[in-house]
Amino acid sequence: MEPKRAAATVTPLRETTQPPDRDPPVNLEAEQALLGAILANNSAFERVSDFLRAEHFADAAHGRIYDAAQRLIERGQNANAVTLKNYFDRDEGLAEVGGAQYLARLQALSVAIINAGDYGRTIHDLYLRRQLIDLGQEVVNDAFEHDLESDAMAQIEQTEQRLFSLAETGTTGRDFKSFKETLAEAIAMTEAALKRDSGVAGVATGFKDLDQLLGGLQNSDLVILAGRPAMGKSSLATNIAYNVCSSQRWQRAADGSEITEPQPVAFFSLEMSAEQLATRILSEQAHVSSSKMRRGEISEEEFNRVFEANKTLAAHPLYIDDTPALTVSGLRTRARRLKRKAGLSLIVIDYLQLMQGSGKTGDSRVQEVSEITRGLKAVAKELDVPVLALSQLSRQTEQRDDKRPQLSDLRESGSIEQDADVVLFIFREEYYLAREKPTQRDSESAEKFNERQANYEERLNQVANLAEVIVGKQRHGPIGTATLHFNGEFTQFSDYLAGDHLPPTRD
Repeated sequence: MEPKRAAATVTPLRETTQPPDRDPPVNLEAEQALLGAILANNSAFERVSDFLRAEHFADAAHGRIYDAAQRLIERGQNANAVTLKNYFDRDEGLAEVGGAQYLARLQALSVAIINAGDYGRTIHDLYLRRQLIDLGQEVVNDAFEHDLESDAMAQIEQTEQRLFSLAETGTTGRDFKSFKETLAEAIAMTEAALKRDSGVAGVATGFKDLDQLLGGLQNSDLVILAGRPAMGKSSLATNIAYNVCSSQRWQRAADGSEITEPQPVAFFSLEMSAEQLATRILSEQAHVSSSKMRRGEISEEEFNRVFEANKTLAAHPLYIDDTPALTVSGLRTRARRLKRKAGLSLIVIDYLQLMQGSGKTGDSRVQEVSEITRGLKAVAKELDVPVLALSQLSRQTEQRDDKRPQLSDLRESGSIEQDADVVLFIFREEYYLAREKPTQRDSESAEKFNERQANYEERLNQVANLAEVIVGKQRHGPIGTATLHFNGEFTQFSDYLAGDHLPPTRD
């Protein structure tokens, strides 16, 4: 008979203790004191109206009283225990505390109007704490659930977005500014434009004619760069990103001293991988064909140029995110994080139609794009930086004799034109002319064909290596066209110098 074995015991890795249940933080006395102050003197409402809402009160009855008082005050009427009595005679929520007579007791508890702001901030702070508790519990519950449609990183992004939205709850809006303050800001902007090498107040694109038209890319602006495929949208965007991150921005410090600061750029590449984008920028700056670099068909001299360009580029604050199908909330989270960590001067998105909506607008792509453009405009205002978003154009441009794009060609949604502060179109006539090479017709003489061929080659030479950046919309300035030089081998744009702009030659 075998001896009995002792039952195996499992020792837990660590003991867990369940925190005791705790009541959410409230201060009913502060709510009563504030309502009493408002009912006794409606001027107290002005001290809290910018940030306090009815839903911030822990007691729902107090919230209804605040809401009713707000509606009366905003209509220019007096809100007190008498004028509000009819509103609450049949309010079951006030029955437990004495019905409409509770209003009179509140008014009798009135405190000095000077304390109203302090009570309001206390109520708002406790509301945020209760919301944080609820959010924390939801985060824990969501983390325990394994949802295949929402991985851990997606949950983190959603939580960060909800935390930011919570932080924005009840924040005070901008108050009136005196004309003196506004003039001082205008003078500061003008001084900045004079001090900067670019001569513009905004973020300089690095292209002289374009900067003269735009005054640079302005903070809080949504800038759309649109064009048909093969026009060079991505190339122009990477050129602008490089020009910004490789330059310094003049600033006047708080102590009055003059300083220069780097200009970090966030590049969200939804089409190309980070390595492909880096190779393209390296090719542009080293003047070595990217296709040769990929195949390893470069000479030693070209490799040395690539190596030297790499050392220079590595020092520039250009940050690339190649997350596919990025949402606006995910972009906002990453950009906000980068701004806290390294600063931020420009956001580039390549390209808009590859972004993903929240999925709350149904199957309509038009509604989804509208949601995305509104979100990008909000990001630009929130982070106070220009957002440069690339966009595709519809095929209708191909059906016209003059294939220069127009605002009506913006693809999928009129909200792109509506939400954008600036709309830029890129157009290269050389691309279309190269595909219209004449062929001799059956009944055409050789002389006539040669004449057409000569005219064609003359037109092609006139537009060779030229690109037009058309300013189709600009809230702050004129529309117009800036001509750039385009080097197709290295996908690089540069300032265009016409023959009459060339410096004089010396004998």
